[in-house]
Amino acid sequence: MSGIVDQVLNGVVKGALSEILTKTGLRKTRRTRRRTKSNTSLAGGIVGSVLEAAINAAVKSTPAKKQVSKRRTAAARSRQRLR
Repeated sequence: MSGIVDQVLNGVVKGALSEILTKTGLRKTRRTRRRTKSNTSLAGGIVGSVLEAAINAAVKSTPAKKQVSKRRTAAARSRQRLR
């Protein structure tokens, strides 16, 4: 009877140890998976760069607003922003 209990306990301990060891092993992070996934797309290479340049030329972004000093008054800041 004690042999059966001993076997069951050994099996449980072995299973738990193997599960812990597999979980602590090195795995790919989500970021690296995303990177490798995006590299396999058909839009890469010369065709992708031409398409990206065409899209960027069609959409012109507004220039970034200048950072304004906090020591100015509210009216002075708004005048500075309008420039």
